[in-house]
Amino acid sequence: MEASGWAVLGAPWDCSGTGRGEADAPAALRRAGLGDLAGLDAGDAPIAITTTARDPATGVRALAETRRAADALTAALTSLLARAPDRRPLVVGGDCSLLLGVVPAVRALGPVGLWFVDGHPDYQAPADSATGETADLELGLVTGDGPDALTGLAGPPPMVPPAAAVLIGHRAAGLDAAAAAEVARVPEAVRRIDAATLVADPAAAGERARGWLDGSGRSVWLHLDLDVLDPSALPAVTYPQPGGPDWDALAAALRPLATSPHLSGVSVADFRPDLDPGGGYAARVVALLDAVLP
Repeated sequence: MEASGWAVLGAPWDCSGTGRGEADAPAALRRAGLGDLAGLDAGDAPIAITTTARDPATGVRALAETRRAADALTAALTSLLARAPDRRPLVVGGDCSLLLGVVPAVRALGPVGLWFVDGHPDYQAPADSATGETADLELGLVTGDGPDALTGLAGPPPMVPPAAAVLIGHRAAGLDAAAAAEVARVPEAVRRIDAATLVADPAAAGERARGWLDGSGRSVWLHLDLDVLDPSALPAVTYPQPGGPDWDALAAALRPLATSPHLSGVSVADFRPDLDPGGGYAARVVALLDAVLP
């Protein structure tokens, strides 16, 4: 990870409103050495989601606070992009719905594509989500599926056209009925590489995903939800699932994406330092980023 090329921005985002742990991840990753690897640390965006109430009209949890959090992260990232145009941002969360603040800032600079690396599709309808958390919804929201209050954060939706999104690492076999229904909701236009395919040949999976978007004429954002990893590799996440890659396989899949000339930035989400009291997993996350990011 070249220190001169990256700027860290913390996004202490916990869409559950319960303080369950993700919001502490930026601080934990800095303690593990992330700040020493980047040339600039821009601090944390002022994000606070503290309610668990679901909006009666949409079913989304903490809707008003989520909009404010998205606006705050968009403003912080926009400011960083303006004052450090020679650096690519590394946004560390927080849970994966931080994309609701990231994508509007990047999209303001031009059309954007998305490599979405996640153990889940995050394409539920709010009414189908047991919790209403935006962490169940955000890929749908950024590709135009969901309530106007969130799909329109960057103007007329979609923020990212479905054909400019690639879903990587989601579980597609052995699912219960609800999880299978969520996978089925993902539009055909969203290209996908499931976890079994990634594990079978990680480098080829990364090259295929890169090829799909490298010629799109868009900058591309790389989003990494750490629950893509198998729980045997990283149990310190909110929603672990078996069947994912180990650290080495994930690194091999990410390298082609991280070295794309069209990469505009990276976000990392869903690390739970409260489930990592010794800090060993935080250090492993930092080592992954150091090994993968150019």
